[in-house]
Amino acid sequence: MSSSNNNIIHEDENTLIKRRREELEELTAKNFETYAYSYDVDSYSVSIKNSFTEGEEKNVKVAGRLMALRRMGKASFATIQDKEGRIQIYLRKDEIGEAYDAFKLLDIGDIIGVEGFVFKTRTGEISVHARSMKLLSKSLRPIPIAKEVVDEDGNKKIYDQFADKELRYRQRYVDLIVNPEVKDVFIKRSKIITQLRKFLDQNGLLEVQTPILQPLYGGAAARPFETHHNSLDMKLYLRIADELYLKRLIVGGFDGVYELSKDFRNEGIDKTHNPEFTMLEFYVAYKDYKWMMTFFEEMINNVCKEVFGSTTFEIEGHTIDFKGPWKRVSLIDEIKKATGLDVLEASTDEMKTALKNHGTKLTGGESKGKLIDLLFEEFVEHTLIQPTFVTDYPIELSPLAKKHRSKKGVVERFEAFVIGREICNAFSELNDPIDQRERFEEQSRFIEEGDDEAHQIDEDYIRALEYGMPPTAGLGVGIDRLVMLLTNQSSIRDVILFPHMRPEK
Repeated sequence: MSSSNNNIIHEDENTLIKRRREELEELTAKNFETYAYSYDVDSYSVSIKNSFTEGEEKNVKVAGRLMALRRMGKASFATIQDKEGRIQIYLRKDEIGEAYDAFKLLDIGDIIGVEGFVFKTRTGEISVHARSMKLLSKSLRPIPIAKEVVDEDGNKKIYDQFADKELRYRQRYVDLIVNPEVKDVFIKRSKIITQLRKFLDQNGLLEVQTPILQPLYGGAAARPFETHHNSLDMKLYLRIADELYLKRLIVGGFDGVYELSKDFRNEGIDKTHNPEFTMLEFYVAYKDYKWMMTFFEEMINNVCKEVFGSTTFEIEGHTIDFKGPWKRVSLIDEIKKATGLDVLEASTDEMKTALKNHGTKLTGGESKGKLIDLLFEEFVEHTLIQPTFVTDYPIELSPLAKKHRSKKGVVERFEAFVIGREICNAFSELNDPIDQRERFEEQSRFIEEGDDEAHQIDEDYIRALEYGMPPTAGLGVGIDRLVMLLTNQSSIRDVILFPHMRPEK
């Protein structure tokens, strides 16, 4: 949009804001309350329409934001929007008295309360006939209202639509007002989280809370955010994962724990990454990763059925069925099918050559584990459309997982993929403190070689393992990515109410 058009928009908006402030002053001068303290709402738009009975005069008290106005002298129509939807209001001057004078000074965006009875208009629209009206909040900024115009050829054109993605993310409060489908996504997000909690509670897991500020970060391969505690004069990190603290609780005697938490990773922002995100991690004693696969299938099936009423979804042009059992494949085998390389035997030079020939940019300092990870990302991930468990991860990629009980060079780990996206990561958890120390020490060498996402040595965690941790299965699932899938959203910003943005200019 040109700067001249921007100037026109700002001038128009400033004019409208000025007029609304003048209306506010006039309302105040006439002793109308402009910002009420409360209003006793007892009915809502959709419920009113669904329960309407012809001939029954039902009294209701509704409240909401004005989304349409039709003033006609001594009688007017308005449409308000509440938490359920929209409903029409009919107002007459001879019935609501002085409040009608206030109504004449109202604008789209103002919030009102109306007491009256439900009726059906001559055109068949269920409405509320107002006996009284009260202004609850005067809106000083105009909200964008889409206007639909049909041209001579019958083509619909929409103007003034609040569609700019960046503006919608920055001003989510406006986005929620004018785009009801956005609100529906976040209602579903809340229901998904509630159902996940319910499923884990019913299966005997205990919800706990672990530290967000940590003296050592761990549990994942990621760069942390750093902060400083003034009183203790020490560096602290925002957690990148909950894993190591939750497993300390398994050591302490809890047989099943989970945490729904905010985690933080100092990484780039794209369609599937936000520096602040929501994770669900849970750990169950005396189980392994094979048990966890079945449990995760059951959990996702439960959420799909309880929240959406189906296990089948249309996602990005694909019909996806979350009903188990899901397909299970080996990471080693899938890379070999795609590239001809056996990554357990191949040299780092061979892997680098395969990636360079594919057009992948390398820094030159990638570890063997990082190269294997890149080969999987470049050649395999995009082929995993239906729900699929990927197993047999090389030991270099998994410093916290147990070595495979029968296969050399790999660990007992799986990740679940749908539409090429990873939605969970799970292990048979490493509970051998000596092996764990060796893995941490190897990760430290990666840090010295320039891998700023490698794992630090956590001496206290090793000490906890030395007291003895039972065999344990653990899993982490990205809530944002799961919600993206189940609501068919293409960007993580569409499922986070207030995503991180660059500073506003």
